[in-house]
Amino acid sequence: MKIAISVSEKEKSKGTRSAYFQALVTSGARPEELALVSAVDLRRVQAEDFDGILFAGGEDVDPALYEEKTKYPSVHTDRARDKFEFSLLDAALEQRLPILGICRGIQMINVKFGGTLYQDLGSDDAAQMEHKQAGGRSEPTHAVTLTEPESHLAQAFQGSCRVNSLHHQAIKHVGRGLKKTAYSEDGLVEAVESAGDYPFLLAVQWHPEEMADLPEQRKIFEQFLERCREAAARRKPA
Repeated sequence: MKIAISVSEKEKSKGTRSAYFQALVTSGARPEELALVSAVDLRRVQAEDFDGILFAGGEDVDPALYEEKTKYPSVHTDRARDKFEFSLLDAALEQRLPILGICRGIQMINVKFGGTLYQDLGSDDAAQMEHKQAGGRSEPTHAVTLTEPESHLAQAFQGSCRVNSLHHQAIKHVGRGLKKTAYSEDGLVEAVESAGDYPFLLAVQWHPEEMADLPEQRKIFEQFLERCREAAARRKPA
């Protein structure tokens, strides 16, 4: 099995110390099964070489990709990363690989499916509470409520759970082919999944990698790993 973790250049430089890498290892992956990739790998990384893709947090998605101009100085983009991840997501979807999105990951996936984003929650007056917490990254600060009892997310928790919150953007309109599976106390979309029969596509707005010591957060990664192992088994020659 091999899993690609698509990250920023800064996150990639952390190597095995990356919280995404560590969360997958904590959840049962072997280090040699994981590869941190970034935009500089555009020409050498092929989705078909992997059994699953994790799209991690980081820079904002360029508003031009959802047909808007940049409205606020708080919006910081990386068009090279957008290009790389859009291409990687297209190929992953074609291969029907398991996909997990985190923070920027949910936003990027939503935009790729034709959805839009709030460019800055405070400036857009879109949230009633603070979503970019001042405390430690692993500190839970608000609740998310499950909306789909038959979803992948329902395998991690029932009802609601408390999560951390480290973002200034969020989904505005959900993309075609996706469905909302959790929302925050002030109504923001906190999780989406495929609305069709796709094997495994789950994306969350919070950072479960920073809270992988909690069973419900670790279960998100365990589910993803289980589906990746299934995909790897299907690829093995008879």
